[in-house]
This record gives sequence, structure tokens and C-alpha cells, in this order.
Amino acid sequence: MEHKLKTYPVFFADIEFGAKTFEIRKNDRNYQVGDVLRLEEYEPLTNEYSGDFLLVQVTYTICLDGIPDIPDGFIGMSIELF
Repeated sequence: MEHKLKTYPVFFADIEFGAKTFEIRKNDRNYQVGDVLRLEEYEPLTNEYSGDFLLVQVTYTICLDGIPDIPDGFIGMSIELF
């Protein structure tokens, strides 16, 4: 399954250059290993998309329920660029 997600420029760049290999998101889409995330660069100050995007694949997931300071319903995902 493919999911389209907003991604702030600083995180977008870190993923693009290989420094960030994970995502932490509210698990409102039932993310699974093998899913593709279409990460669309989004500037929150202007409420606009740049038009740039990255495709990454989810390679690992972990439920974060019960972890201190993280609200229930969040998931950690390892990702790899396509």
C-alpha cells in the first residue's frame, strides 16, 4: 500500500541524504512492513508543497504504546529510500 505524507523540509533533507532512516507517526493508517511512503515536502509556514517527494519503503515497524512521553497510537518505522 502507498501512503502520501507531509514531510517538513528539515526532515525531508535528512531522509534524502540518508541521515534519517526512521519515521514516527500516528498509526492512523495501519502501516505495515512493505508499505511505500510517498513523503511530500511541505512548508508549514506557507502551507505549500514544494513539489518534491521521496519514495521510501517500510522495512520494520514497532508499536510505541506504553513508551513514556509518547502518546498511545504511535508507531516507529524503519525506512529505506527506493
